[in-house]
Amino acid sequence: MTMAPTQDRATESRGATAGTRVSGQPAATPSGRRDLLARLRGLAPSLVPSKRRVAACILRDPAMVAAQTITELARAAQTSETTVLRLCHELGLNGYRDLRVALATESGREQERADGNRKVGGDIGRDDDLDAIIETITYHDRQAIADTARILDRAAMAEAVRLTSVARRIDIVGVGASAVIALDLQQKLHRIGLIAFAWHDTHAALTAAALLGPDDVAIGVSHSGATTDTVDAIREAAARGARTVALTSAPNSPLAQMADVLLTTAGRETTFRSGATASRIAALSVVDVLFAAVAQRNYDRAISALEITRRAVAGRRTDADDGSWEEDRT
Repeated sequence: MTMAPTQDRATESRGATAGTRVSGQPAATPSGRRDLLARLRGLAPSLVPSKRRVAACILRDPAMVAAQTITELARAAQTSETTVLRLCHELGLNGYRDLRVALATESGREQERADGNRKVGGDIGRDDDLDAIIETITYHDRQAIADTARILDRAAMAEAVRLTSVARRIDIVGVGASAVIALDLQQKLHRIGLIAFAWHDTHAALTAAALLGPDDVAIGVSHSGATTDTVDAIREAAARGARTVALTSAPNSPLAQMADVLLTTAGRETTFRSGATASRIAALSVVDVLFAAVAQRNYDRAISALEITRRAVAGRRTDADDGSWEEDRT
């Protein structure tokens, strides 16, 4: 049973302050400094080459950089001390000393999370056995979710929840690996009676975006934040007056800069996993939070819709005859 949008929902959506951007980037606070490595991973792809080399050195071995002078780091990154300082400022730090202190603290904390069994940032080696591969992958997956939980801006998430809850229609755009995330969110929202669509074809996404208006929400999903198909669809939606949300790990990307609301994820790459693949679990965790919070706003209605839709497909399960589906709600 689909729940049609109410007048209150449309009124609240129109009452939102158009053009107000809620950033998912943490401010330069002590909490933000504690999340330095997670934020740097997301920032790195959008940096100029000289700063990107500095970031690569830091992410490769944060503990070692914490013990280096600014001259040593600049030399290792084949750049100038000025470039290193500029990166520090871009991270919200006062200078290089703050960077070293933050890295010493953060790398120690990450090493503790690794249970002492691996070097932080460890990757899959040529001679690793299956146990080592399992440990590496599950470690990075756990940390991607944990890092995302720490850097996820609560005000931005609250605004995304509000916009999604009151929208007349929600269009979610994602291509490639991000299409899986877009479809997951669409299915979840549809299960609680919201009108939601997921688009992974460029032409379909653009034509759908052209029909949106001020009472609608468009959500763009892109790990890099630079996927032209997604950026163009969100731009079209914004031009039609729709409110826009970006889900990305790159806070300085075109998608992030364009959206009204920015939800930033943290992803960890390994040798055989591209950025888009490595970020998928982190992005799905954000989708779960968004869905749960939206459902909570209309708790009774969401529970009712979930039960109705669950019963609608109950007969499609092989164990439906014995009634066990009623106990297993996965």
